[in-house]
Amino acid sequence: MFTDSHCHLTFPELASQWDRIQGAMAAAKVTRALCICTTLEEFAQVHQMALQHDNLWASVGVHPDNEGVQEPALDDLLRLGSLPRVVAVGETGLDYYRLAGRTLHEMEWQRTRFRTHIRAARQLRKPLVIHTRSAAHDTLAILREEGEDGGPGSAGGVFHCFTESAEVARAALEMGFYISFSGILTFKTAQDLRDVARWVPNDRLLIETDSPYLAPIPYRGKTNNPSYVPYVAKQLAALKDVAPEDIGRLTSDNFLRLFSSVIV
Repeated sequence: MFTDSHCHLTFPELASQWDRIQGAMAAAKVTRALCICTTLEEFAQVHQMALQHDNLWASVGVHPDNEGVQEPALDDLLRLGSLPRVVAVGETGLDYYRLAGRTLHEMEWQRTRFRTHIRAARQLRKPLVIHTRSAAHDTLAILREEGEDGGPGSAGGVFHCFTESAEVARAALEMGFYISFSGILTFKTAQDLRDVARWVPNDRLLIETDSPYLAPIPYRGKTNNPSYVPYVAKQLAALKDVAPEDIGRLTSDNFLRLFSSVIV
């Protein structure tokens, strides 16, 4: 019923507990999950999980925050993105939150990396998983410059763990992207985000954990895992005045539609 559209199952906090997490997911009726890649070095492990479990899929990409790792060439992403059960390119995008004293000009390496991912996604005809933090203007601008306008040839995809303004959400929707909400939606301080979530069209909604991070209330501060994604659905249901099961079904349908060209 429920689909976790973004989790990091190969991170040590979850990989070491996988047997228990599988049971917890089944008990919570979480029937699918997308395991997200953040470095090329971890891709083999992410991909293996997807190959071993028929309710898991994988992405390929290098997170914008990751430095000192193998830089993804276009050929790398095209080759790995063509493998079975790899359904998305990312997570990718821009993150200016931790500049560490650098200027935005000095973050050109992030923008170049982002463009490489977009071009791979367009050639593969697979959706992008977008990460943006303190960089929404440049994220949207680069997507447009690379042809992501929702028209023919666009890769499309999802803005994951959305925490931006209504204006950014509207721009992403106009470009054909989906919007995914995480456990942040349940935080007491997230009223502005709940206001955004309330008006995002039902046919563009996804839910996620981003586990092992951002556990929803009542587990905030603890290690997150995909079995907690129904708490995100419950919060969305309250905003939309529907049952949590309805959110589970519609977001699962949206997940399958977004990745319909590669999930069979």
